[in-house]
Amino acid sequence: MAERVFITGVGMITAIGDNVTENLQQLLAQQSGLGYTRYIDTIYKDVLPVGEVKHANESLFQLAGLPPQEGLTRTTLLGLIAMREALEDAGISELNSVPAGFINASTVGGMCDTERVYFDIIDPGKEGSFLQYIDTLDCADCTQRIADIVGFSDHIATISTACSSSANALMFGARMIKQGLYSRMVCGGTEALTRFTLNGFNSLKNVDKQFCRPFDQQRTGLNLGEGAAYLVLESESFAKANNSRILGELSGYCNTNEAFHPTSPSPDGDGAFDAMRKAMEMSGIAREDVSYINVHGTATLNNDISEGKALERLFGTDVPPFSSTKPFTGHTLAAAGAIEAIYALLAIREGLIYPNLNFSEKMEELQITPVTTLMQGVAINHVISNSFGFGGNNASLVISKYEG
Repeated sequence: MAERVFITGVGMITAIGDNVTENLQQLLAQQSGLGYTRYIDTIYKDVLPVGEVKHANESLFQLAGLPPQEGLTRTTLLGLIAMREALEDAGISELNSVPAGFINASTVGGMCDTERVYFDIIDPGKEGSFLQYIDTLDCADCTQRIADIVGFSDHIATISTACSSSANALMFGARMIKQGLYSRMVCGGTEALTRFTLNGFNSLKNVDKQFCRPFDQQRTGLNLGEGAAYLVLESESFAKANNSRILGELSGYCNTNEAFHPTSPSPDGDGAFDAMRKAMEMSGIAREDVSYINVHGTATLNNDISEGKALERLFGTDVPPFSSTKPFTGHTLAAAGAIEAIYALLAIREGLIYPNLNFSEKMEELQITPVTTLMQGVAINHVISNSFGFGGNNASLVISKYEG
């Protein structure tokens, strides 16, 4: 029988907090982290809201426990901060005491820094600055730098599947554990805001100039965000032999690729439907067992229709409570799956269902509406966490309560 996969440590940094505790506090306070950028040099800095981590790079070096140095991008620094918390939370003081793999996710890698020095390449007096950062553009650069600094020496890999990246990183790590290749994997993702992503999404006309409104009839697009999150995964046999503190179980997961369109999901939600259905089948749970769904919920016109129709197809007239947490953090792209997996764990531990902020009017295409007020004291046993990316790359996770 394949090993069960337990979660034994978590760490994160987002627009609403520098660690897991601060994130939980802001979720409970229903306090959004959306605002306007202080650190990106863009013509949209006072126009397009973003979910920005509230630290300049100099401060991030301090949080990461490193002296300021060339070559370490904001993407890498965010990842290091979340990674150190996850390892500490899991009680891992000696990383190589057992073989441990590292699966990281990012979409644009170190572009946050390479785009700042791009034009230096044509200035002979500044080309040194460009050369310090040219290699960081590779998404795997931040993976390798985090691995080198923290001390991973076994399996190291990078996933880049747009907005489903870190959810797929968690799946990859869980599969390696189930196949008996490793007893411990650390999986997640890191993403920094860039002009490239802001301009790119804006060119697609799906960025809202107001704070985003997922599943609302008046929604006009997303707000981009940044952050990082990692989860420590351990096999059941190792976690119990190691007396690890078990936070929850990654009991089911599925990735589907409908390949409907480069940037748009199928209007009937085919990929999202299959991803959720098959993740539930792996978990062994029925529809009525799902306590809460943390939807992808980007507030774009196409996504919310597609995901909403998938929910109605799967659950019929009895869709479980659902909400999007992106009005808190912004859409953190490659980091979103891991951030929201931790939010799922917190929902289970604290008995919470998060409010879908900024909602005011039901979508005319759907019969369902999200939860709009904070719900506390709720028995949460199984949470579906959705992350759907460009190209129809759909990922659904089932995070379950550990019963002992």
